[in-house]
Amino acid sequence: MANRRQTELKVELTEGAIRVIRGDRVLTLISGAGLPNEEELADFVVCLDDIAHWDAPHENIEIGIEELQKIVEVIEDEFDRRGLKLEFD
Repeated sequence: MANRRQTELKVELTEGAIRVIRGDRVLTLISGAGLPNEEELADFVVCLDDIAHWDAPHENIEIGIEELQKIVEVIEDEFDRRGLKLEFD
């Protein structure tokens, strides 16, 4: 059970950032610019290239494709739950 908790992803939203937490690792994402041809601007734009490494002190740990997919999924779920519009760039 402890192993599962360590691998569980949590999402925190602040006014200008998304924090994804997995155990003692944190990934902080800052909103990018809205997409120029977008009629309704998103509440938050995530640049997928920013999801590459965890924040310090774990900056040497790369985020693999499977983990990236899970991170995207939990972020989408949190935005859907809150009724917010999210875009990936």
